[in-house]
Amino acid sequence: MRSFPALLLATALVFDQQAALAQSMVTGVVIKTDQSAKKITIKHGPIPQLGMDESMTMVYAAPDPKMLTAVKSGDKVNFEVRQVNGQYTLTKIEKAR
Repeated sequence: MRSFPALLLATALVFDQQAALAQSMVTGVVIKTDQSAKKITIKHGPIPQLGMDESMTMVYAAPDPKMLTAVKSGDKVNFEVRQVNGQYTLTKIEKAR
C-alpha cells in the first residue's frame, strides 16, 4: 500500500499548484492600451505577492502584442503580472466573465 500515500501526496501537490495559480490572478479594468509602446494601463485591486497593498492604476509592459489586441479600454479583466528585470510585466490577461 505504499502507492496510496504517494498518490495522495501527488494529488495534494496538484491542488496546491492550482490554488496558487488562482491566487495569482488579479481583477481589474483596462484604462488604456498602447500598441506602439507595448504597454497597458490597468486599474486594479491589491497585489500582495508584489507588495502592492492598495488599489491603484498602473502601467504594465506587455511583451506579447496579442495581449493588447485581446482587450480594449473599459474591459473588465483577470490578469497576472510578474516583476521581470525590475519592470512589472503582464504575463497573462483574459476578459473577466
